[in-house]
Amino acid sequence: MENKINYLIPEEVVTLATAKLGEVAEILKPYLITLTAAQRMELPKMNDDTLPFVLQCLEYCQSNPEFAPIYIDFNRQHEGIKTFEQLLPLYHIAQQLGSNLNDTITQAGSESFTSSLSYFNSVKYATKMGAPGAKAIAEDLSRLLVRQNKSVPIPGNN
Repeated sequence: MENKINYLIPEEVVTLATAKLGEVAEILKPYLITLTAAQRMELPKMNDDTLPFVLQCLEYCQSNPEFAPIYIDFNRQHEGIKTFEQLLPLYHIAQQLGSNLNDTITQAGSESFTSSLSYFNSVKYATKMGAPGAKAIAEDLSRLLVRQNKSVPIPGNN
């Protein structure tokens, strides 16, 4: 089994990164909102692909205001577009960071869990062979594994 995570991140790096991310969250907090899952589903979505359409509509609203619905505040719409354009690059950075963090966490956890399962299987085999002390360890680990996640397949557990 190849371990891709064969390093420790220095605690000062983790502490600094945590502080910096906390600072970013605090700086942006007054400008960010939270949507429920239902609200998110209901909203039409603008993205990089639909931005040109929205910008062109805004231009037409300025050049041909006679076609603009009276209930739309186009000054607010300009603010919304500007906010979208300001936050989108930050979102892309955060999304990439989140993806890389998730990948690294997944890999590190998988390596640790796989090694632990190998040890567990070795202890179970030692129990079958009558090794002193193995049965208590196997029972303790079995109890913990089942309690933590009942859906975890245990390799070699037939």
